[in-house]
Amino acid sequence: METRGNTLMLSFVFVLIFHSHRFMILSQSKSIIKTLPGYDGDLPFKLETGYIGVGKKEDVQLFYYFVESTRNPEKDALIFYIPGGPGASALITFLYELGPLTFDLESIDLDNPTLILNPTTWTQVANIIFVDIPAGTGFSYAKTKDGWISSDTILANQASQFIKKFLLDHPKFFKNPLYIAGISYIGIVVPKIALDLYEGNERGDQPSLNIQGYILMSPLTDKFKDFNSRLEYTHRMALISDDIYKSAIKNCYGNYVSIDTTNSLCAKSLHQYEECTSRIQMDNILEPFCNENDEMSSCESDFDKAVGVWANKKDIQQALNIRQGKTGIFELINSTLHYNQGKNDTFCYSYDIFSSFLYHKKLSCKNCQSLIMSGDHDMTFPYVGVEQWIASLNLGVEIPWKPFYVNGQVGGYKTKYVQNDYSLTYATVKGAGHLVPYNKPRETFSLLEMWLSSKFYLSDS
Repeated sequence: METRGNTLMLSFVFVLIFHSHRFMILSQSKSIIKTLPGYDGDLPFKLETGYIGVGKKEDVQLFYYFVESTRNPEKDALIFYIPGGPGASALITFLYELGPLTFDLESIDLDNPTLILNPTTWTQVANIIFVDIPAGTGFSYAKTKDGWISSDTILANQASQFIKKFLLDHPKFFKNPLYIAGISYIGIVVPKIALDLYEGNERGDQPSLNIQGYILMSPLTDKFKDFNSRLEYTHRMALISDDIYKSAIKNCYGNYVSIDTTNSLCAKSLHQYEECTSRIQMDNILEPFCNENDEMSSCESDFDKAVGVWANKKDIQQALNIRQGKTGIFELINSTLHYNQGKNDTFCYSYDIFSSFLYHKKLSCKNCQSLIMSGDHDMTFPYVGVEQWIASLNLGVEIPWKPFYVNGQVGGYKTKYVQNDYSLTYATVKGAGHLVPYNKPRETFSLLEMWLSSKFYLSDS
């Protein structure tokens, strides 16, 4: 029966390929990776790497790492994961945050970094696609000049194309629950991708996808409100005094980002705020401050150094089946693409989605489940701003704010909202900064596992 079912599924895919001009050409550039330099022995999980072409005439070639779940790949969720940035390589996620491998940083040899298994990898409970997107990220590249040009909306469109082509290449995963996931800046883009896939299904686009929702960590949602929420966050965390906070509230009229230069009282209040916070590490307020503009010091972590060496080694690239001569020196983050507060468009990237709130709002009318996580020590996109836009969705509270536990200890706090067939689980992770899955891997994994394990998402707790 299984053979007959596979035959029917393949026949279905061939019909789709024949009738759909959008998916005429499928990627044949994929390889199963059994060993990797730096890891001792065969990999104890199934790793596939490859390229999938998207855009006009497939001029953009997106590189991916696909890891099958070690639990039940036929039934477990399929998570399409985009790192932050934009322009952050998938290796950040694959080797640093939630992938199956990580560097042995305790006994690191930067000339020959060694790899060990990650005991809290999400691939224990889910199939995960880690992708370098857009072109210019990691090992992804473009064949044409136009292919190097991207934006938030182009990235979202290319991601949708990629997912459909990937599933046509991997038909056995069509029935798996599909989730779109990302961290940091990609919070701007993920809800649009998810909404595009839902609306595609509603239009009858083929292939029809089993899209079930989305997962976000430390998300940027609104390029004004999230930055604006930092003032309240710093007050809650005792980084500024009551007097400074009240002065800013009184004099700045709710705007702590776009300063009116004629408002001297507001400028004075915000100067005091800046004086108190300018040497606070934004990604984690408990960590030592590192001045990236100081030429005499380096903010590069051991991981950054290790991955820069590892990913540029010829034998590593050969093992991963990287196409040579397409991308030049590997960079962990492409600074040309990467967004900073107030950054204008670059020659190759337009930051054209200002807020993803309306995508969240539209998704709240779908049969959709979402999981949102914030580190409570993240000042980059504070939990304060996340709570504000969630409140603006006007959802009903099903489960009130309460702690969740990991190994008998409070891992953080979570609450759950519902509206018809939509649910949103929101959690703060105690002690985590911006890179939630790296700072608190056990707590993050526990949240994901609890969320996915419920047979009925609307009744999980």
